[in-house]
Amino acid sequence: MNWPGLLKTARGEEPADLVLKGGRIVNVFTGEIERADLAVRDGLIAGLGRYGGRVEIDVSGAWLAPGFMDPHLHLESTMLTPPRLAEVLAARGTTTVVADPHEIANVLGLDGIRYLIEASAGLPVDFFFMAPSCVPATHMETSGAVLGADDLATLLDEPRVLGLAEVMNFPGVINGLPDVLDKLARFAGRPLDGHAPLLSGRDLCAYVSPGIRTEHECTRLEEAREKLARGMRIFIREGSQAKNMEELLPLVNGHNMRRMAFCTDDRHPDDLLAKGHLDHILRRAVSLGLPAVSALTMSTLNVAEAFGLRGHGALAPGYQADVVVLGSLEDFEILRVFKRGREVAAEGRILAPCRSVSIPDWASPMRIAGLDTGRFELSAAGPRVRVIELIEGQILTGSLEVEAPQAGGKLRADPERDLARLVVVERHQGKGNIGHGLVKGFGLRQGALASSVAHDSHNVICAGIEPEDMCLAVESVARMGGGLAVTAGGRVLAELPLPLAGLMSPGAAAEVSSAYQRVKNATRETGCRQNDPFMVLSFLALPVIPSLKLTDKGLVDVNRFEFVPLFL
Repeated sequence: MNWPGLLKTARGEEPADLVLKGGRIVNVFTGEIERADLAVRDGLIAGLGRYGGRVEIDVSGAWLAPGFMDPHLHLESTMLTPPRLAEVLAARGTTTVVADPHEIANVLGLDGIRYLIEASAGLPVDFFFMAPSCVPATHMETSGAVLGADDLATLLDEPRVLGLAEVMNFPGVINGLPDVLDKLARFAGRPLDGHAPLLSGRDLCAYVSPGIRTEHECTRLEEAREKLARGMRIFIREGSQAKNMEELLPLVNGHNMRRMAFCTDDRHPDDLLAKGHLDHILRRAVSLGLPAVSALTMSTLNVAEAFGLRGHGALAPGYQADVVVLGSLEDFEILRVFKRGREVAAEGRILAPCRSVSIPDWASPMRIAGLDTGRFELSAAGPRVRVIELIEGQILTGSLEVEAPQAGGKLRADPERDLARLVVVERHQGKGNIGHGLVKGFGLRQGALASSVAHDSHNVICAGIEPEDMCLAVESVARMGGGLAVTAGGRVLAELPLPLAGLMSPGAAAEVSSAYQRVKNATRETGCRQNDPFMVLSFLALPVIPSLKLTDKGLVDVNRFEFVPLFL
């Protein structure tokens, strides 16, 4: 770093590389707005005041804010590779992301993590990573990899790996399981992310004791209040499926605001293009009554401090020159975006496309044992069954007990009661496992939808009415090397290939979004009434989110953390 040159520019003795003239600068340290020039040299902010530079841009009348920062995002949920995602995020004002590569790690292990680290280098967005702590998430599913403490420790020397990602095995922490504590010990002194939905009381005290300091899974106001009081930073999530802002925003006040941030967690490509990223969250937060400067502080400085990212998150001397020029502090119109002092986006568009990355052959595993319609049949074994019940706007699910829909001695779907068949097909080791269940809330009348995006082990999940269409949908996903498919009447209505681990596409965001919209539209022919059915479907195999879930090994009562029979 050319410190002498930076100091000379700061003192006004040498011109800056760039000066943004006369803007209204949002000071996230003081909460004030100050009118000043912002001078940049060698990618850093040299000073604020009155400056001259080799390049001067008049931004008078506009607001200057630090680049937005997302503290918890699964890149894989965007379905985009890092370069294609960076093009979208930078245009929306996001300049830094802390990613949890948990999804690709469950499919491809350390090779998948290192692929994302390499693919995200040198982009107009800084991608930092947390080492995934739960691969697999539980013992109740089949994943493509198992990462122990020794495996994770190999990531400690990676400069952009900051700490340990969401520790979903909260029973393991509470009960002091040696392998869980070993992972925490290896990352001691680094950020440790939490993931403990609805945890309270003494169990919460035990969970935070090893130094777990963030939580993005709060869905209730009192839950967030208690976790905040126990020393956790609360990341208010507003993603494509889980939307917690309206419930949690009343918690934010002038005293605790600096312990809060916003995150997206899981954000689908059509939402990114149509609504935005953190810019969308900022608009929504302000519309719900949060002061704009507080919202900006929560999306910048608070994130940087939570992860020890010095030089990020503020517009001040010596900080990285990541600057968003805004048209207003209400609609957060993105006029221009600068990354390390270089303009990368203007008027909501990226100025230059990012480099492309190739997808290696080993990154498309799809090892499914022979499929036929008979494998989607299940003999009825009782008069009543457990049913997974969808909860609108949440990844939490309910648990029902109803009269079993059956005919000819077989379990059936029952569209009249909104009961669809649900299966999870193992795809990593060719074991042939198929978990069977029922789900209420999709509104299916015919056909099936299947996906290789099924948190967290990402086997193939399928909801449907007829076994024939369910089998065809799973076969379509397998043929593509991963992806999404909709079937009805014995034919494939639409599909979206996701050849990178069955999770991501190398295509441009607009292309992927358009294909995603087509498969969503195709679900309307099945009668599906969910706005984003594939996002909903993807969480039904996640056995760490209450209360009833399905894996390739069977039905899981998450509250009891054990398998339960489908039939009663």
